[in-house]
Amino acid sequence: MRRLLWPLVTLALVIAYPLLFSTPFQQRLGALVLLYAIAASAWNIIGGYAGQVSVGHVVYFGCGAYAAMGAYAHFGLSPLVGIPAGIVFAVVISAVIGVPTLRLSGHYFSMATIAVAELCRLVVNNTDYLGAAVGLSGPTVPRNVFDLSFISALPYYYLFLVILAITLLITWRMENSRMGFYLRAIKDSERAARSLGAPASRMMFGFVDPESGLGILISVKMLIMAALGGAGLLFGPLVGAAILVPLEELSNSLLGGKGAGLTFVVYGAMIVLIARFQPGGILTLVKRLSERRAKAAKPASVAGASHAP
Repeated sequence: MRRLLWPLVTLALVIAYPLLFSTPFQQRLGALVLLYAIAASAWNIIGGYAGQVSVGHVVYFGCGAYAAMGAYAHFGLSPLVGIPAGIVFAVVISAVIGVPTLRLSGHYFSMATIAVAELCRLVVNNTDYLGAAVGLSGPTVPRNVFDLSFISALPYYYLFLVILAITLLITWRMENSRMGFYLRAIKDSERAARSLGAPASRMMFGFVDPESGLGILISVKMLIMAALGGAGLLFGPLVGAAILVPLEELSNSLLGGKGAGLTFVVYGAMIVLIARFQPGGILTLVKRLSERRAKAAKPASVAGASHAP
């Protein structure tokens, strides 16, 4: 029961958050934390568990955003119709990209995925049908719940919470399955994993534009959130998102347009600090400190027992 107490308390607080903090800014902040936690959790499967540090995952998310908004803007269809098309398109692109890039490793793999992400952004940026640099907007017609258009951030919060719960459940099942062992083996040594038979190579706001859908900074955010909380850990991306998103929103509100370039400086500094002092992330540090405290408490209890009459 003690093991379940804190997870249940945390879950209750997450569910009650938008009711306890009910201002529009606070609800929007909570929705953004969950949205980026979903994105970082998706990155964590390949970047954290398998150790394939890609900075090009934004391409796959951009595909979903453009497909959903494209169906809405060009054909008047609900974004719910475009999302499955975006998923299929993203899978096809990932397969095409994965064949050549997964033969690379280390920083070569990261540079290749950056190049692919930038190429896709430039293509979209110069394609009129996709809105080019201006972006795509939904039609000026009455909206309903099937358009995923809500007045407040509260429905988005609970929608993202459900999606995050499903993502974490899938990740947890994968972590304890054969695929999870394969991914961790690939992270330790891809060549050794291949030699042992591990299949290393198999393994919405009403507007979207090239920067918001395919900007490289979004991929960097995913990477930093997962690394800050703990890459390769189930709740690592959620912890990283809960720290980084409020920090970014507060700095934007305090500095406004003056702090536009500061975001890159902060992200770069965080990458250096994480890599230098705590590569395992915050959750790894917490686990290490709790184990050290448990070891320190154990000899004291043993000594007390030995002096007992």
